[in-house]
Amino acid sequence: MDIDNGKCWHNSKKDSWRTTLLLAYQSLGVVYGDLSTSPLYVYKSTFAEDIHHSETNEEIFGVLSFVFWTLTLVPLFKYVFIVLRADDNGEGGTFALYSSICRHAKVSLLPNRQIADESLSTYKLEQSPDREYNSKVRMLLEKYKFLHTALLILVLLGTCMVIGDGLLTPAISVFSAVSGLELSMSKNHHQYAVIPITCFILVCLFALQHYGTHRVGFFFAPIVLVWLVCISALGLYNIIHWNPHVYQALSPYYMLKFFKKTKSKGWMSLGGILLCITGSEAMFADLGHFSYAAIQIAFTFLVYPALILAYMGQAAYLSRNHQNADQIGFYVSVPESLRWPVLAIAILSSVVGSQAIISGTFSIINQSQSLGCFPRVKVVHTSDKIHGQIYIPEINWMLMILCIAVTIGFRDIKHMGNASGLAVMAVMLVTTCLTSLVIILCWHKPPIIALFFLLFFGSVELLYFSASLVKFREGAWLPILLALFLVTVMFVWHYATIKKYEYDLHNKVSLEWLLALGPTLGICRVPGIGLVFTDLTSGIPANFSRFVTNLPAFHRILVFVCVKFVPVPFVPPAERYLLGRVGPASLRAYRCIVRYGYRDVHQDVDSFESDLVRRLADFIPYDWCHQQANAGQGNEDHASTSGRSSGEHRLAVVGNTEFSRSLVFDVDENMQQESVSCGFQTVESIGDIIEMRDEIFDDGGAIDRPVCTELSDYLTKGTKCTLKICTTECGAFAWAQC
Repeated sequence: MDIDNGKCWHNSKKDSWRTTLLLAYQSLGVVYGDLSTSPLYVYKSTFAEDIHHSETNEEIFGVLSFVFWTLTLVPLFKYVFIVLRADDNGEGGTFALYSSICRHAKVSLLPNRQIADESLSTYKLEQSPDREYNSKVRMLLEKYKFLHTALLILVLLGTCMVIGDGLLTPAISVFSAVSGLELSMSKNHHQYAVIPITCFILVCLFALQHYGTHRVGFFFAPIVLVWLVCISALGLYNIIHWNPHVYQALSPYYMLKFFKKTKSKGWMSLGGILLCITGSEAMFADLGHFSYAAIQIAFTFLVYPALILAYMGQAAYLSRNHQNADQIGFYVSVPESLRWPVLAIAILSSVVGSQAIISGTFSIINQSQSLGCFPRVKVVHTSDKIHGQIYIPEINWMLMILCIAVTIGFRDIKHMGNASGLAVMAVMLVTTCLTSLVIILCWHKPPIIALFFLLFFGSVELLYFSASLVKFREGAWLPILLALFLVTVMFVWHYATIKKYEYDLHNKVSLEWLLALGPTLGICRVPGIGLVFTDLTSGIPANFSRFVTNLPAFHRILVFVCVKFVPVPFVPPAERYLLGRVGPASLRAYRCIVRYGYRDVHQDVDSFESDLVRRLADFIPYDWCHQQANAGQGNEDHASTSGRSSGEHRLAVVGNTEFSRSLVFDVDENMQQESVSCGFQTVESIGDIIEMRDEIFDDGGAIDRPVCTELSDYLTKGTKCTLKICTTECGAFAWAQC
């Protein structure tokens, strides 16, 4: 037995490692496409204006030292070993950090928070140890409302800079790859060829977005892998052939020599050096598509060594070829016989890197909509099997137009690099600040550790950010202007969303008003199922009262539907629906709260309505059983007997088919806090009722002739659903067919 168990464990372990290595291979095309193409433009952007390559080689060795330590400190130490651990149920990115903070401290500005949401399996809340500093920081954040607003603006700023990066990365990557033609063409022909070719490639790239990355995704990883092998081999060749002692420049001593010689101009040139870490944020943002171990293995054992060899190879070539100081770039270090194949691979790699950042832009805009921070745009899911692959037509064409405008307007790598560098460093600074809060609030570490993390990595990033900010008039104005515009739009939209919710909350009508609507007032009930969409999680919305006033009729079954977003990445389908009855059973009014995470795939209208009707059919037998149990205990059905004057009854979690784990929640009037009841409805009791229903109707009504009401074909958008509600002496039953 032990031997067999050992074999099983070994096979499981082997399969696990195979899966991890496969994910590491797949991550090359999605995560590292942007980062791996940075050698195309780092040296060219750094030596564009501020500093010049001299015979002493102090400049090129200093830049190499900066590149090495920047790649080591930021992507390797900060992201791979620290930030990747700050995941939110396996998800990464700015919104993952923000949602983790919102769950551990009441800092969210969204007003529909409920304790019922904390029962979600993805609502992972670690019990905080009794530490005074933890509670003090949390209480400080929760006490002042302006800190909530400041935190949201910080998150929105990071989001807008990611969108700006999605605009600039395709332009600079493709332009840098195509600029290799300058070594094979005359200057007159070159200046008229690079821009049109770049624009043509960008148009093709954006035009193919509606097909989805899953159709061409299997090409991505091999292209990036070939590119990494290519730059590694070229770097190794240049090191051996031109300067085997270039490894000495990795010493921090050469950074001091660099600053000593170049002074302020060297500091300004840091805006080009920081481009070596462009795309590092993708390791954290795309964490949900892979795993921590896969991304760690891919970067540590393949991407990082390949990039270091590439930069060392270019530095080794330039240290022995001073006659080409005015043409510093990637392609000058490539042997002439290999330039055309390398050019082709570079263009393909730049397209892959651009594709990854464009897809990331679509994803983060979709998440912004979930937080109520972005105007509603059409989101198209391009894959039924692969989660998270989406396409937003309006954003796609806007990005294409702006990307082509940047390419034509700037026309050189220097200005593009200044703009891209500032956007990259702004995102990293936001991530550093949010991770510091996660260390205290979520990891329950002493504030001194968070402060050390903030000061160490924040100072490095702030140094690079200041160097980029100085280049405001030379291209850095673009991401700042774009961020100010987007932050304004997003914050105003979020503010208006909150005000709308508060208006609906203060103007909702009472259940007594709804109960008073009857035949004596000219109100009639028509066949069908009426869905009333509202942002409220309790009460009757004011728009329904206006509807009934103008059209004195509503459906026999009335469902108040609230679609809300919970600060978690995903809500399991079995836990998505909270259903409860509004008023007495004879009213046949129900409340359905549909909960989504910020990365959930939203259902289309038809499937959503069909699913909702099925959940309602599952809820009705449970509600009848609960009603009979209360009657047996001598309790009246009216809400006031249970202390709920609003007439709202308990909400239950409805799974896919039946109540697999029917958590029941009491409704509170203000919906800011809810108390969880201690009762659990068991699976067996619901199963007995369902079996009883089947026996009744299989027997042709031998036990009891049911009285049924069939409501069908009254859903919106042409959805064909039939909901049958039957009442017998043995019980009440409901089922749906869509």
